[in-house]
Amino acid sequence: MKISIIGTGYVGLTTGVALAYLGNNVICMDNDEEKINNLKRGIIPIYEPGLEELLNSVKNYVKFTSDMGYSVKESDVIFICVGTPSKEDGSIDMSYFREAVIEIAKFINRYKVIVNKSTVPVGTGDWVKKEIRKYYKGEISVVSNPEFLREGSALKDFLEPDRIVIGVEDERSKEIMLEIYSKIDAPKLVTDIRSAEMIKYAANAFLAMKISFINEIANICEKVGADVKEVAKGIGLDKRIGPYFLNAGIGYGGSCFPKDIDGLLMIANTHNYDFKLLKAVAEVNKYQQEKFVRRIIDILKRENGNTVAIWGLAFKPNTDDVRKSPALKIIKMLAEEGYKIKAFDPKAIENAKKEIQLLNKEYIKNIIFVNDPYEAVKEAYVLALVTEWSDFLKIDMKKVKDLMHKPYFFDGRNLFEPEEMKNIGFHYEGVGRKIK
Repeated sequence: MKISIIGTGYVGLTTGVALAYLGNNVICMDNDEEKINNLKRGIIPIYEPGLEELLNSVKNYVKFTSDMGYSVKESDVIFICVGTPSKEDGSIDMSYFREAVIEIAKFINRYKVIVNKSTVPVGTGDWVKKEIRKYYKGEISVVSNPEFLREGSALKDFLEPDRIVIGVEDERSKEIMLEIYSKIDAPKLVTDIRSAEMIKYAANAFLAMKISFINEIANICEKVGADVKEVAKGIGLDKRIGPYFLNAGIGYGGSCFPKDIDGLLMIANTHNYDFKLLKAVAEVNKYQQEKFVRRIIDILKRENGNTVAIWGLAFKPNTDDVRKSPALKIIKMLAEEGYKIKAFDPKAIENAKKEIQLLNKEYIKNIIFVNDPYEAVKEAYVLALVTEWSDFLKIDMKKVKDLMHKPYFFDGRNLFEPEEMKNIGFHYEGVGRKIK
């Protein structure tokens, strides 16, 4: 099948490469000329495990272009994978999506299936069809096919998903979409477009709720002397609850959860519904990061210290994505208070530097990025781990302790075991953990 992908970010590039791997001829289109030229040379603009290798193996089936007309005219199915970021007020910025739809509409020359993979408000599918009708009067089909890709495991999530959701309005597009995914062994839910659009928001909201719930439990564990890891294990064995997304810490971040929480709240508000539970989920997440920073500052004041080592900048391990990263929020809060930050991450340093520079504030002079975890901890009063890279488990923690001015270790992801860190000589604090 001839397929075009509009937008080559995480979702678009992963989708395009994976669909080529499944045997389709794929055109990946983006209006960023530099990105397209790099992709033509095999240079991947993101860090995603396995993506570069898979692209090299299917390069004869993938073309990269910035020509929208060519992409539309040469394809049978068009996947829209452009960004829909949050605005300052939490509403959804649909400008990139609208521009893409209008440009696609101008070049439609025969029956096409227009597949929306971008996360958009419920009812967007209706708008897409109405907008295309202004330019093309022939038959088309609009489909909602939400993505459930996790950065760091995006290829596996695409090729071995828990489910595939397809929102359609006619039998013709249903058969085409089922054919596209015929080689993937997973449950396929075919539903109406509006339900498919809502499924994406509902899924991410529920997962974010689990994270905020276990963080609330962790906060109580600290007060009563329980261990949140044991509690999470105990409740996770209940099949009705499950073990996933029950890792207590400093909360969620990234390009999806914060944006989709805001987006669903906006949808609820637009329809005069007060989504109290979801508001609480967002408030708890914010509180976890503020509480973490307060604990660090309390120690710095007590010890008359001024330097904090930060391990981890990406919003999660196995990616270089720092969008809405808890790490950057924590760094910003500490730097605003006048403390010196020495930060390290295995993959995300360059992206973090760009984000910090965008702040354009005087306090960014207090933030230093280093390329070695040991360099980060030299003369630090506090080590704060904020991204749970497995690389950190390979570090010589005795050496780390000796390099620090004071051995305070705040493990914001409960990556290490309290007893082991205590035996090394750290003043260790996890989130909801108990030191025996």
